[in-house]
Amino acid sequence: MAKSKKYNLEERLNKEVASFIHEAREPGVLYETTSSITYQDFLSDKMLIIKAIRMGVPYSLFNLIQDYTPFTESDWASLLDVSTKSLQRYKQSPNHHFKPLQSEKIIEIAEVTDVGLDVFGDMDKFKLWLNTPNYALGNLLPMELLRDSYGKELVLGELTRISHGILV
Repeated sequence: MAKSKKYNLEERLNKEVASFIHEAREPGVLYETTSSITYQDFLSDKMLIIKAIRMGVPYSLFNLIQDYTPFTESDWASLLDVSTKSLQRYKQSPNHHFKPLQSEKIIEIAEVTDVGLDVFGDMDKFKLWLNTPNYALGNLLPMELLRDSYGKELVLGELTRISHGILV
């Protein structure tokens, strides 16, 4: 991803998250000034994540997260257990909010992508790692493990070990 395109996408993500959190805000409970909330703030604040999951991630935020991750629309449809046709239908109604289970999966994948980019520093390297059988993960593709929460935890654990230089 080109630097200016990545920067522009991050800026759009920051604005969309701030707008979503402002919409979800309860006075005195969440941030008082929602315009200063960034995408990174959102991913590191478990209370905001819980609130987002319960409200349902809006399609507009999902669309930006989808662009930020290395996953295709087909990958997302599989991860969210919906058809690609349903995802295309959701795109036509921008006010669509995903169900809590789907919202949780969207945020989990966003977290994995964030850690993966931190570890590999490059989307292409991270994507290659996701699609390469991994000995430490039972010779499975990390991508295959992202379909459920336990698998996601295994993938995050392996990314953490890689970041600390612990290779199996």
